[in-house]
Amino acid sequence: MLDKVIWPERYDPRTAAIYALNDIDVKAPAEVVWKLLVDAKRWSRYFPAEDQVTILSGESVLALGTRYRRVTVGYPMSLTVTECVPGRRLAWATTVDGDGTGSSAYHGWVITPTNDGCHVLTEETQQGEFFLEVIGRQHPGALYRYHQEWVECLARAAESEAGKRAG
Repeated sequence: MLDKVIWPERYDPRTAAIYALNDIDVKAPAEVVWKLLVDAKRWSRYFPAEDQVTILSGESVLALGTRYRRVTVGYPMSLTVTECVPGRRLAWATTVDGDGTGSSAYHGWVITPTNDGCHVLTEETQQGEFFLEVIGRQHPGALYRYHQEWVECLARAAESEAGKRAG
């Protein structure tokens, strides 16, 4: 059985305005996927859309408590890592910079080792007027599509990296 994101009560998918779940089987070890995932400043190497990430709290990679900013599809956001189990689980809470409506999101990643690599699952919930307007009304399904592209790019990058290590 695959693990899923552990939700803080306020972000539970059963009460969230917007929710997406994406997952993929990866033919690479969990530690290879993990290394790519926590290296936020270099996400754009395999997922060009995430090219504006700045870690504010001094760490070189994401860790529990890391504060960082990113610009996602043109919108600046502030994030804090709220869960970090090396090689297995990573999650962060997000607020939209300059948004007076209190919109927020919670994004989790779960990596489960398998016989031929690992399974990567990512889930996100969003709430608040900003997300309802931009994602819910203007671009329905955008969150799912964006994360699907991200997991597919992550899988390709991890499989390429694993191939280099094996070769």
